[in-house]
Amino acid sequence: MIEGMQNFEWATADDVPVRELFPGIRLRTLWSGEVASAHVLEMDPGSRWEGIDVHQPGPEEVCVVSGVFNDGIRDYPAGSFIHAPAGSSHVPQSVDGCTLFLFYPEG
Repeated sequence: MIEGMQNFEWATADDVPVRELFPGIRLRTLWSGEVASAHVLEMDPGSRWEGIDVHQPGPEEVCVVSGVFNDGIRDYPAGSFIHAPAGSSHVPQSVDGCTLFLFYPEG
């Protein structure tokens, strides 16, 4: 074993609890540190965030794993990376459904 590997933390999306945020929108927390956290967000076809998602207290980093994500203005196909700075906002939605990897470096 490589020195330091024993300190790794890991999870698979299928093995962590799922929380339904809104109808058709589910969040799975993969890891949560003192401040930062990492998640998988699954959006069913036709799902839409209720209200406006405001990024506070810090930024949101998004990688579209599959499907097409829409932030209320434009579409982002699989493989897209989005940096949403602190204080920015959007209305997450997906016509065809999508899976996102979310990282919050500052909470």
